[in-house]
Amino acid sequence: MKDLDLRLRTWLCGAALPLWLKAGFDAQTGRFAETLSIDEALAPGSGMVRARVAPRQIYSLIEGTRLGFKDPEALNMAAKGMAYFRDTYLDERDLVINAVSIDAKTRDTAFDLYNQAFALFGLATAANAFPARTADLLARADRTLLQLLREYAHPAGGFHEANPPRAPLCSNPHMHMLEACLAMEDAGGGMRWRDLADQIATLALTRFIDPATGALHEFFTLDWTLPEDPAKQAVEPGHQFEWAWLLLTWARRRGRTAEVLPVAVRLVEIGETCGVDPARDAAFMSLNADLSPRDTMARLWGQTEWLKAGIALAETLAETLAETPNGEKREEALASILRAGKALETYLDVPLRGLWRDKWRADGSFVDEPAPASSLYHIVCAISCLAAFARTF
Repeated sequence: MKDLDLRLRTWLCGAALPLWLKAGFDAQTGRFAETLSIDEALAPGSGMVRARVAPRQIYSLIEGTRLGFKDPEALNMAAKGMAYFRDTYLDERDLVINAVSIDAKTRDTAFDLYNQAFALFGLATAANAFPARTADLLARADRTLLQLLREYAHPAGGFHEANPPRAPLCSNPHMHMLEACLAMEDAGGGMRWRDLADQIATLALTRFIDPATGALHEFFTLDWTLPEDPAKQAVEPGHQFEWAWLLLTWARRRGRTAEVLPVAVRLVEIGETCGVDPARDAAFMSLNADLSPRDTMARLWGQTEWLKAGIALAETLAETLAETPNGEKREEALASILRAGKALETYLDVPLRGLWRDKWRADGSFVDEPAPASSLYHIVCAISCLAAFARTF
């Protein structure tokens, strides 16, 4: 465990963050690159930059600094990146538009709940890192949330995807909204963030998870029920892991571990049993409603969520050993961490250290394409969880 932790932190602080800070950030404007080519040119993408990229990179720089990245410019760049993001991506309603061209002249103003969640996550991360600006950043986040509640709140909990409402409703943006709410709690946000976190966690436990299988689904009708057509139902192994991690994080804060632990164990079981390809030993993209494979492409992010879920399970099971004999399950969780770490390192094994591949085909080959900047957030979050866990060994 300590060896895996050391390898990944060394890769992050010694290779990835220096490379992306130099080649993936425009110090003149504060703009982050959408992608970098996987060669010595390190050419940034020339198209649109999605709104989710800046908050993710801001988090990566701030958390990377906490993990040992020593470049004194990292936090300055994070602050400049946040200023660019606020000036460029937030509209007059304090909501986030979808994407902006690299020259900031072309704007995709479509609404995406997923982007709102990451804007809030980035604001929370920055508020926690920059005490002199905490009040301003939290106030900005409050305005965004209040506008979301006014325009998109669902009467049964959570949010609509559009106004006027249209199907499908989606669980994935709510997962990141829960993550943002927990980050807001850490940053000193008000009770509204705690209340929203509780609402989303309850929605996940009562609506997103199919009681017949224990699997958490992606798409829903306008009343938060599963579509009747199985072809419109989807289960993502990576999200089974990510929800398990988040729900356990939430439950441990709220004193509800006993209730949530069996749910999380089942989510991880589904992810590993049905969603990890034995040949690659990597989590792939999606399952059908009957939990048979649908899309066997294995994305990098799924491996990071597998690792985080294993850590959350191992930590929680260790805390409950006195009440419940979970020793065998904890050993399984520890093994999962090492398997997921090995899978993740496969994506990082590229000629130019600090970059990565994103898509691993079932035949064992990788898609030849630029490295997406948005993956770094997943990697950093997994390394952060692992670093904290490894200190307990």
